[in-house]
Amino acid sequence: MTSVLLVHAVALWRASLASLLGRDQGLHVRTTDKGGVRTAMAERAADILVTDLDCPDSVEVLSFVESSRHPAGLGTALVVLARGDRAGDLRRASDAGARGYIDKFGQVDHLCEVVRKVAAGGRHIDQSLAFGLLQASEVPLSPRELRVLALAAEGESVSSIAGALHLASGTVRNYLAAAIRKTGARNRLDAIRLSREFGWL
Repeated sequence: MTSVLLVHAVALWRASLASLLGRDQGLHVRTTDKGGVRTAMAERAADILVTDLDCPDSVEVLSFVESSRHPAGLGTALVVLARGDRAGDLRRASDAGARGYIDKFGQVDHLCEVVRKVAAGGRHIDQSLAFGLLQASEVPLSPRELRVLALAAEGESVSSIAGALHLASGTVRNYLAAAIRKTGARNRLDAIRLSREFGWL
């Protein structure tokens, strides 16, 4: 039996995806939002963690997966639902060690198949996402700069970003300045706008 933890911010979509995964009798599915990830994993470590990169909480979920990844590549494997036009999301998932990339506009029954494949130690990238994943390597911002900019895009202040990422406020300002410089933006808002247009945020 493969243990799956499904993380989604929207209760209706979470329930729908869980119902779809639950059709496979070989999968034991639990669900939570981002606030329950640590508790759920502490209670019972999952073989597979599935999340949607369009969720506003996905950055924090990916950060959790990345920070808890076993050096030898063992432990929970990450499967993400993604869009091909969001290179930044794909890059963040890649940095977090994702082993399964599913086009969220693709075949419905494809989800269980990919989860089983990744659980068996394999990897999967939907063909429709392959080009976007290649483009992700061209993102000029570092993962940390992207995370800081993503939080700024949500309206978070420098001090709240510093608290969330366990950084000094000066370090956050340096990351924001670097993001502005690398994107060729005029200011923070322009950097956010450009990053969204290129699909990095």
